Amino acid sequence: NNQTEIICSEQKPTALLGIGFVLVGPSVLLLLKSTWKFIFKSATRPSKKTIFWVLCVEFLVALGAAVLTIVSMPHFDIVTNVMILNSVSILSAVFQVVAECLAKERKWLIMLPVCSILLTVTGYVFFAISYLIFESSLEINISIGLAIVGTICVSVNWWENYSMLFAVSFLEDISRDIAQSRNVVCIISSLMRILVTSAVVGAYVPLSGREWKSVKLVFETVVVSLVVIQMTSSALCRWFVVVACKMHALRRSFVLPMYLASITVLAVFLFPTAVRLPKSNQTSTFFETFQPKSSGEWLHLMLTDAIRTLNTRDIMVHKKTGGLACLGCSALSWWLGLMLSTVYIWYLKIHRIERTQDLFVRCMYEGAFLEQSMLLNTRFEIRKRIKEKKLKGEHMEILVFLCATMWHETYDEMMKIIISMFRLDKYRPKTDKQSDVEFEFHIYFDDAFKDVDNGRHANEYAEILVDVIKEDPCIFKQKAALPRQKIINTPYGGRLEYTLPKGNLMMVHLKDKTLIRHKKRWSQIMYLYYILGWRLNRQYFEEFEAGKELDFLKERLKVSDRENTYILALDGDTDFQPSAVMLLIDRLNLYPEVGAACGRIHPTGTGPMVWYQKFEYAVGHWLQKTAEHVFGCVLCSPGCFSLFRGAALMDDNVMKRYTTKASEASHYVQYDQGEDRWLCTLLLQQGWRVEYNAASDAYTNAPQDFKEFYNQRRRWGPSTMANTIDLLGSGGLTSQRNSSISKLYILYQIISMAASILGPATVCLMISGSFVFILNMDENIALTLAIVPPTVYLILCFKLKSDTQIKIAAIMSVFYAFLMAGTVLSIIGDLVKQKTFLTPSGLFLIGMVVLYIITAALHPQEFSLVIYGLLYFLCIPSGYLLLVIYSIVNMNNVTWGTRETGSQAKTTAVNTIKKKVMNATCCKCPCVESEDLSEKILPLFFSLQVTFAFFFCNVLWLVATFFLQAIGDLVSIKIPKIYPNGTYDPTEVFSLDPIALMFLLSFASLLLMQFVAMLYHRIYTLIHFVAYADTEMKSYRKQSHRSHQVSQWITHKMMTF
Repeated sequence: NNQTEIICSEQKPTALLGIGFVLVGPSVLLLLKSTWKFIFKSATRPSKKTIFWVLCVEFLVALGAAVLTIVSMPHFDIVTNVMILNSVSILSAVFQVVAECLAKERKWLIMLPVCSILLTVTGYVFFAISYLIFESSLEINISIGLAIVGTICVSVNWWENYSMLFAVSFLEDISRDIAQSRNVVCIISSLMRILVTSAVVGAYVPLSGREWKSVKLVFETVVVSLVVIQMTSSALCRWFVVVACKMHALRRSFVLPMYLASITVLAVFLFPTAVRLPKSNQTSTFFETFQPKSSGEWLHLMLTDAIRTLNTRDIMVHKKTGGLACLGCSALSWWLGLMLSTVYIWYLKIHRIERTQDLFVRCMYEGAFLEQSMLLNTRFEIRKRIKEKKLKGEHMEILVFLCATMWHETYDEMMKIIISMFRLDKYRPKTDKQSDVEFEFHIYFDDAFKDVDNGRHANEYAEILVDVIKEDPCIFKQKAALPRQKIINTPYGGRLEYTLPKGNLMMVHLKDKTLIRHKKRWSQIMYLYYILGWRLNRQYFEEFEAGKELDFLKERLKVSDRENTYILALDGDTDFQPSAVMLLIDRLNLYPEVGAACGRIHPTGTGPMVWYQKFEYAVGHWLQKTAEHVFGCVLCSPGCFSLFRGAALMDDNVMKRYTTKASEASHYVQYDQGEDRWLCTLLLQQGWRVEYNAASDAYTNAPQDFKEFYNQRRRWGPSTMANTIDLLGSGGLTSQRNSSISKLYILYQIISMAASILGPATVCLMISGSFVFILNMDENIALTLAIVPPTVYLILCFKLKSDTQIKIAAIMSVFYAFLMAGTVLSIIGDLVKQKTFLTPSGLFLIGMVVLYIITAALHPQEFSLVIYGLLYFLCIPSGYLLLVIYSIVNMNNVTWGTRETGSQAKTTAVNTIKKKVMNATCCKCPCVESEDLSEKILPLFFSLQVTFAFFFCNVLWLVATFFLQAIGDLVSIKIPKIYPNGTYDPTEVFSLDPIALMFLLSFASLLLMQFVAMLYHRIYTLIHFVAYADTEMKSYRKQSHRSHQVSQWITHKMMTF
């Protein structure tokens, strides 16, 4: 304001420049964000018509905002300046009236925006009267006109909120084009805002008789601090508004605070009666020479200076009641006008974790109109149309098929999955009333028959499952009736149908591997064809035969059933709560581009191997999966607990290609050894997004002995590598088709893949360092000695049987564990000896420990897993050296490796090989062909090729390191010895070869990126959890027993955060 004296008149251009920064701050942020997305994600370009329209609108808005705040507002008092910002709602109110009249909305609803228009215009009138009659001057008169025109121009900003409601094809076309080319439009609008604002600020300063030379004093004033505070707090406020809406705190944490913002500002400035005006001798010279000693003095001066803008007005000096009344009425009218034009937000219905683009029309807030822009930017909907959508949506309930695959699970393992299904049956009973979600349970039992004297009968595993199902209702306190059972003979074996206690249907499909292909992937193909092929299409086929149009039926199938049919893939031993399923459903229900979502998998069991896996799973989910979710897409949604969208699975080149029979050696590795990862690869290549929800917990049994663990990872390791290489090989096409996968993310995965491939060499270098630390030997001799044992083991793996290989690996793992323990102690001893921890090895070790402890602390419920981190560290050579060698060399063996049942399984395998292939008549999917892969061995040549390529890369890494160490000081990097107090000794240095330094920097960079992604993902997991807890409590508040279950779960989950 021109009346303020903290900043003298010579420094007013600095203040105007600060206001300019405030205006363009959001545009700069939006420009950076949109440019990033344009380069690495979507680059769709708008039409010329759209560009011209956007330029015109943004020019008007930027010009109005700059003229209002930079030219006009410095002439007004604090009350006017605070409240006139509320008048930018005038055109939004006009648009609401037009839209509601066109929709023939109820009259009382139309009257709200009409009253808003009248109040805003009344505010303009009182505003003009308070200045034109009581304090008229040419400069004031011009400022009043510019202020009114400026607010009207700014109010054009939210036209897009109403463009689809006017039934004007021109606006509808532009809105659709903007939605498709949002990134380019945001870049254009941001540049226009920055240019126009800069032009107004640059032109107004010389036109007002001031000079720009005073701007050099910018760092000597309080303006910079105020600008930084304003821009930071505005950005944080906008973020918290989004969070509040996602967490269903719309009214109490968004609307109400925004309404009270203007009133609160005035209260802060006007209520403190202790703040008095400076004495008469404290002139502008006093303010120029006075240097406040504390922030309290600065606050006192700013409050005083703000009140000066009001107390120096003629209506205040002479106590003109009419002028004061006009001032108060204008402020009140504008405030009420804003409230009435945005009262629709109070009744807005939003989903939990609603998408930001569905909450707010524009991508960013306005720097000078923060609360007004957030309110006016909120999505507006005609209430009549909301009701129409609600009536149409009553028949759009989500149908979830839970499909569990079983083979040779034990009684306890079967009990876990059956109890979980009964929990879900109790959580969502099947009643006559429409529900948001309906569940149907399916169990696909592989190899469920055995040969007896008079034919094929169900084996002991199938009988155990039947016993478990009959026993399961007894687990509830109130004993429920036993499920009703039907036994149906089918072409693939048999089917048992149960009606669960709460009305939901469970089907157990008993597969005879002499009639249909077995193994997990073919069971998945079976239920995909059954559910998505037959169950979904049967109804429409019947309607088509009745005479309905084919195009109409196809569209209805695509929009309705495919999008709202989900498949929850489960293993036969998975244990989960209903809340875990609902959290995954939220992800698919609200984000149409999400094709699959997985939860946090917890391995269960006892023993050192399970302890190792507990920490391994924890680190993989805490850091790796969260990084994949945040930076791009999750590459593997595990088949033990993942939710898939029907439309995604039925997309081109997904389900059809998933049925491909393995005909080449690489196919067996990629298709059958890691079927869940391959399915996700197909989804990603087709453009679908795969997500991870950390609050969705599921528990599954992990291998408890060394042999079973090695055999499991023998399948997982090569399949992971094969699918990742397949995805990276099509990285350019995938990044074009999938908006969630950028080229930078492809680069991130390439670096991660390179680190995985070079894992054995890295472990050898680590062991070499251990020899240097412990035995104080030459580096090259230590490296040679470190390479010898794994080389010998590699040769033995080509000569010995797999069981013998595993026994040797177990013995070597013990010795390596002792060596790793000695390494840790030697590093600690070296730090003590060097009297500093600022060494490469010390910083690396301490940094790793601190990072994992902080990560675990952010997962309080799982913090105890840190204890297993020591075991994980000791087993690094076993997991990343010996296991890799075993997996690569035995890649030609594609047996499952886990849950083997000995002679019985082998006997049935031999018998089925001798039988002919049979085709069932129930479906036309590839799984109806019988084939046994239990003893399948791939050509050894393929394994040799992969082994050679894999270990050749590791040898190159080791040879390069060897020669660099042999050359010595000529190429080594010298790092001075730095002590904890900050001093350093120039005579003592640490030598580090370039490859080691590159590895350390790359590994540290990856860890830091994953840590930042984990923090981001953790925050949004908490948001989702709070939103879910709030909505579930409201849904079941009247049902005490369910509320008690939800309350217990909420109390349990709060420990996680």
